[in-house]
Amino acid sequence: MTTEEAPDTHTMRAIAQDCYGSSEVLATTTRAVPTPAPGQVLVRVRAAGVDRGVWHLMTGRPYLIRVLGFGFRRPKRPVAGSDVAGTVVAVGSDVTRFAVGDEVFGVTNGSFAEYVVASENTLAPAPRAMDAAESAVLAVSGLTAQHAVEDVADVRPGQRVLVLGASGGVGSYAVQLAVAHGAVVTGVASGAKADHVRDMGAAHVVDYRTTDITASGDLFDVIIDTGGNTPLRRLRRILAPEGTLVIVGGEHGGALTGGMGRQIAASLLSRFTAQTLAFFIAPAKTEPLERLAARVDAGAVRAPLTRRYPLTDAPRAIDDLTAGRITGKAAVVIDESD
Repeated sequence: MTTEEAPDTHTMRAIAQDCYGSSEVLATTTRAVPTPAPGQVLVRVRAAGVDRGVWHLMTGRPYLIRVLGFGFRRPKRPVAGSDVAGTVVAVGSDVTRFAVGDEVFGVTNGSFAEYVVASENTLAPAPRAMDAAESAVLAVSGLTAQHAVEDVADVRPGQRVLVLGASGGVGSYAVQLAVAHGAVVTGVASGAKADHVRDMGAAHVVDYRTTDITASGDLFDVIIDTGGNTPLRRLRRILAPEGTLVIVGGEHGGALTGGMGRQIAASLLSRFTAQTLAFFIAPAKTEPLERLAARVDAGAVRAPLTRRYPLTDAPRAIDDLTAGRITGKAAVVIDESD
């Protein structure tokens, strides 16, 4: 390990849990500062993003995630958080992309802490145009939206794109990226969050509480569904005959598989129709992170950050997210210098 700016303590604060459950299982704890292994860097965390994945790992739901290796009876990764932005303070052997003092953002395990280790391959230089809290809410939701818009749907100028859940984290980025590719975007959100969706660049905003977009008779070339609860048959009737539906995540469904059941059904059905019905897991790798950061620095994308919480309020941040009280993105701020 190489270090020139070592932590001034061997312990740190972290938000951790020893069992699955509601936000009440999360507690502020004292833990040892981790040591980077070969290929890893130690990051002094300045801020961490709040996303739905944090809730899934906190609750252990749907139960499928426990079977997939996250811990059957209790979490294998007790410290919460995955989105991260901060400063490299130490590097393990074989690290070639970063040096002590570099400002980075990306994805790791356990970012709700003062320090975290991360693979150099899941980090990128932080965008120059963002502060740490903004960078901290970029990777997870931004990568997901980027993969949906650019890599799966291949959105092109003039296409009509519908974004369901347009006021959320992924939805806010999806609107911006689709607009950057020249699409005409319609965003679906609650009326209270309509101004935010317009601010992201949507040409049209539909209030789902008063209007059923699937009964509108409109056709869209691309539908990006981040809402997770609209039946496939209803989405398909407003999707162009050779259009693309991209299902991002899924917050509804049964306790066993959650929204995965609808995603699997879409993938199977896609084999028998000219419409493309797709879902995916976005890769947290260097190239897409750097591509996303370049779009930020070019002014095509900005962070939809609307709320900041201190580390000790991380449980409340998760509650606010799942209750729909957060528009866009929220960050847990550990280093208050921003």
